[in-house]
Amino acid sequence: QVQLVESGGGSVQSGGSLRLTCAASGYPYSTYYMGWFRQAPGKEREGVAAIYTGAGSTYYAGSVKGRFIISQDNAKKTVYLQMIDLKPEDTAMYYCAAARRGGYYFPFVFVEADFGYWGQGTQVTVSS
Repeated sequence: QVQLVESGGGSVQSGGSLRLTCAASGYPYSTYYMGWFRQAPGKEREGVAAIYTGAGSTYYAGSVKGRFIISQDNAKKTVYLQMIDLKPEDTAMYYCAAARRGGYYFPFVFVEADFGYWGQGTQVTVSS
């Protein structure tokens, strides 16, 4: 069965950095989209970054572009989210997600329904 295990969350001050890790198992991984979503209290879950594992193409929400970097280690089936210059509005539960179906499509849009597998989430708290 597919398992996505996140780690790396925590509490930092504004301007700080964190790196989230998502290790996938029981999942084909290659030529699939992997993504990071987040959900703040009282808000809907939103996509923040995604990567197409086949080519390494990356996609970002406008609110994090230039501050977050998604990367991968294909051999380890692991996706990373490096977050710098964190702001209080980045405070949320962060979820790793894996696409239901493989293959590349364009344009890429963050749609929760396209991701069929989810991790348990890791909390990121940024204080001002």
